[in-house]
Amino acid sequence: MAESPAKALRRILASPGVHLGPSCYNALSAKLVERAGFDYCFTSGFSISAARLGLPDVALISYGEMMDQGRQIIQAVSIPIIADGDNGYGNAMNVKRTVREAIRAGYAGIFLEDQVSPKACGHTRGRKVVPRDEAVMRIKAAIDARKESGSDIVIVARTDSRQAISFEESLWRSQAFANVGADVLLIDALASREEMKAFCEIAPSVPKMANLLEGGGKTPILSPTELEDLGFKIAAYPLSLMAVSIRAMQNALTAIKGGQIPSRDSMPSFEEIKDIVGFNTYYEEEKRYATYTDQLSAQNGTFNPGNK
Repeated sequence: MAESPAKALRRILASPGVHLGPSCYNALSAKLVERAGFDYCFTSGFSISAARLGLPDVALISYGEMMDQGRQIIQAVSIPIIADGDNGYGNAMNVKRTVREAIRAGYAGIFLEDQVSPKACGHTRGRKVVPRDEAVMRIKAAIDARKESGSDIVIVARTDSRQAISFEESLWRSQAFANVGADVLLIDALASREEMKAFCEIAPSVPKMANLLEGGGKTPILSPTELEDLGFKIAAYPLSLMAVSIRAMQNALTAIKGGQIPSRDSMPSFEEIKDIVGFNTYYEEEKRYATYTDQLSAQNGTFNPGNK
């Protein structure tokens, strides 16, 4: 029997070392993450909102759009995927529905935050969080939804109170989330190595996640060894794939506008592209269903299911 996505993720969390997870935003980026040899990856609400809508991550993308994008990502790969569940799209009852749908979609885990609605993007201005008791009830609701569904989806409890209120408040909330059964803890926008260390010292039996926003975020970008030494178990790189894609497209458009095509070393060959998106796999599977007429045509050189 195949290992469930959640069980695979729990195995990763239980294994030694710190585990790095890029954030994908569509099926193609998820396939590239898997081909690069990563054991799991995250979805990025920031990047999905940008790629799907061309809009900022300020709660303009809907619950349905996020879940639809997630299903496409999950179907494209075999590695476990952790969902960006935002603030659960409302109160505790909304959180329960969000978790149930994440389970049905096949997510291995989901992280849920304590921001108000409409939410703001991490590491940006204007973040506000709900009161303590409501924040804790959201995580309790998520855990209840998991139990009621008979699932083992991993619940990552995120607090944005470091930036909204204080570092001390974020520690209190993280401990409270651990007390109600969160599987992984995340404080967004930790501002120093010292804060990262103090965070890892609370609830020592619960794995900690680092959110390493590239290109100017508030949290120091530490090496994997440094993260492991501090006590982190998983680390997300939320913008790398989206950011380099933007720059690559800008450069390609500049070249085309100047009457050229992008340089050969800046893009894969057509054969590589076909392999990445699955043409070769498709051709091999297609051969299994070739008819007798197809086989005769192939012998005569008039048909070849792999020659497209």
